[in-house]
Amino acid sequence: MKKFLVAPSILSADFANLGRDIAAVENAGADWLHIDVMDGHFVPNITIGPVVVKSIKKCSGMFFDVHLMITNPEKYWESFYKAGADLIVFHSEVLCDKMQLVKDIKSAGIKAGLSIKPKTPVKSILEFLPFIDTVLVMTVEPGFGGQSFMHDMVPKISCLRKIIDEKKYNCLVEIDGGINFDTAKICAGAGADVLVSVSFIFSAKDIEKTIYNLQFGQQH
Repeated sequence: MKKFLVAPSILSADFANLGRDIAAVENAGADWLHIDVMDGHFVPNITIGPVVVKSIKKCSGMFFDVHLMITNPEKYWESFYKAGADLIVFHSEVLCDKMQLVKDIKSAGIKAGLSIKPKTPVKSILEFLPFIDTVLVMTVEPGFGGQSFMHDMVPKISCLRKIIDEKKYNCLVEIDGGINFDTAKICAGAGADVLVSVSFIFSAKDIEKTIYNLQFGQQH
C-alpha cells in the first residue's frame, strides 16, 4: 500500500500557540510541515517571514516545506534557507530567471520546487520537471485557507503524473487546496504523492487518526 506524504499547513494553526500546534501534528505522524509565505502582492494576504521559520525550527524536527507565494522569490529564498527550510517552492508565474533560481536553491543543498496556480497550464513548466524535486499543484486560488477544492484541476494532476512517470523524473506531485478525505482520495487516484492540508487537520477532533487516514487510503 502506498503511503502518501501529509503536510499540514501552519496557515490554520493557532499562532498564539504555534509551537504547541506544530508539536501536535508532528507527534501525530505528519510527514512534512507546510509553511505558506505570502507577501500581500503576489497573493492578497500577508503571513510570515523567515524570523518565524527560524523560531519554529528550534522546536521541530519536521521536514520544512516552505511555499513562497511572493513576487520576488529570488530576493528572499536565501533568508528562508538560512532559517531552516528543507524545500523551497516558488511560483512558476513569477518573472525572475526561474531556472537559475532552481539551480541556486539546489546548490545550497536543499530541495527546490515549482508551484502552478489553477489557471497556469502544465506545459508552462515542462522544461523544469527534470530539475525540480516537487511540483505543487494549487487546487484553490492561492491566498487564503478554507477554500473548496477545484475538481477541474484533477486532469492537471493526472497529466503531471503521466509525464513524470514516462520520463522517469525524480519529482513529487504535491497538491494544495481543499484537501479532505474525499478530495484526497481523488488526488491519490490521479497520481498525487504529497497532500497539503490547511484547515482539515488542525480542526479535526482526532488529529492522529486524520493524518493516518490521509496517509493510508483516505478512508473515513
